[in-house]
Amino acid sequence: MIHSLTDRSPSPMPGIHAHPADAKVFVANDARAHWHDQALWFVRAKRDRMAESLPEWEALREHASQIKQHTMARLGDLLEEFERNATARGAVVHWAKDAAEHNKIVLSLLQNHGARKVVKSKSMLTEECHLNPYLERHGIEVVDTDLGEWIVQLRKEPPSHIVLPAIHTKREEIGDLFHEHIGTEKGATDPAYLTEAARQALRRKFLEADAGITGVNFAVAETGGFVVCTNEGNADLGTVLPKLHIACMGIEKLVPRAADLAVFLRLLARSATGQPITTYSSHFHGPQRGADDAIIDRELHIVLVDNGRSAILQSDDFRRSLNCIRCGACMNTCPVYRRSGGHSYHNTVPGPIGSILGPAQNVEAHASLPYACSLCGSCTDVCPVKIDLHLQIYTWRHKIALKGLLPRSKRWGMKLAGRILGSRRLYTWSGRWARFLVPKLPRWLVYQRFNDWGRQREMPEVPRRSFREEYRRTRPD
Repeated sequence: MIHSLTDRSPSPMPGIHAHPADAKVFVANDARAHWHDQALWFVRAKRDRMAESLPEWEALREHASQIKQHTMARLGDLLEEFERNATARGAVVHWAKDAAEHNKIVLSLLQNHGARKVVKSKSMLTEECHLNPYLERHGIEVVDTDLGEWIVQLRKEPPSHIVLPAIHTKREEIGDLFHEHIGTEKGATDPAYLTEAARQALRRKFLEADAGITGVNFAVAETGGFVVCTNEGNADLGTVLPKLHIACMGIEKLVPRAADLAVFLRLLARSATGQPITTYSSHFHGPQRGADDAIIDRELHIVLVDNGRSAILQSDDFRRSLNCIRCGACMNTCPVYRRSGGHSYHNTVPGPIGSILGPAQNVEAHASLPYACSLCGSCTDVCPVKIDLHLQIYTWRHKIALKGLLPRSKRWGMKLAGRILGSRRLYTWSGRWARFLVPKLPRWLVYQRFNDWGRQREMPEVPRRSFREEYRRTRPD
């Protein structure tokens, strides 16, 4: 049925978003920017220790990459196999070509069951489809039960990270937030106290819920089952207590065989948070059953969503971005993301992988994202499925330039640089004059509000001679 899912959906995020402008707001708070940077680098360091503890780490990455490439090559057949096996186990499978169709399917299921209160475990797909506000407009209460997701929901803002959604928020702010919404002690900042208060408040939501919605980390074509990975057990409570379970899944989350799960589960948590494995890796095969496997009055609905993924699948340049397992490792290592914050990307998935997926969804709106990158390649180095992230970002820069979407300042600067770098005489002459003039410039001329380059950088010491001059001077005769 993959042929029925090839229509591109319109972007749910109209308008043009400039990463530099939003990043400027984030870095204006110097203390927060440095704290955010250090917090994410701490997670990256944990990932490195976990990777180094497995002698077979690189073999696992290569194997995972090959499994994903095989899956994408046979995605249509494997999706149909998954549908057959899931249906045989009692689940109902729905197909959605875009975000709007996904939201309508979920709303219809909830309305048919008279559900007015929903608990949801973390799902980046439902964030991508903007499901929460859609359901709320139709009178349905939705509560995100992952602690980080609940925090940003109470703050009325999107997640800033796909694994650590509230990483941009300090515990003092969370204490004030919980005091306002659930009546914790004013000024409380103790993590254990705040976590326990959240647990008690969310427990009532679980007990009152009419339906549970989850994402899907991995689905298995061979069995028709799927896996949801959490560290808090919230997905288990949200699916066991209510009678209706709706699982929302991007079509790229598939793996062919149950044996393949062992590879990805070993990679996911180590790459995401530096854990050996997530605390809960819950397997779902059909609706919940009672004692002695007796069928009880429960339903499981799986919504398979395209929303532009088929278009990416058809692209030789960006197909491998669909291999992503949403671990967030590329964000934790990215020097730009760590210093500019997730919200500056204005995309459901930020960071390096978001700088590929954002333009793929709406190139005009997200044309600035591929330039939020130093092309250092660190994201590619840590990706557990070996996506060539920095090369794909570089490719997007080329395509954006061909589409005429570069801002005028970049076009002029690149034309000038191209002229100078393309002529040995101009390059030598300009270098000679720069070495003479730059040290004589008054500081206010370099470091002022009209010079974007000078806002975050210090001019390096200018050498007295060029490399060629130094080479001619020092080389042996």
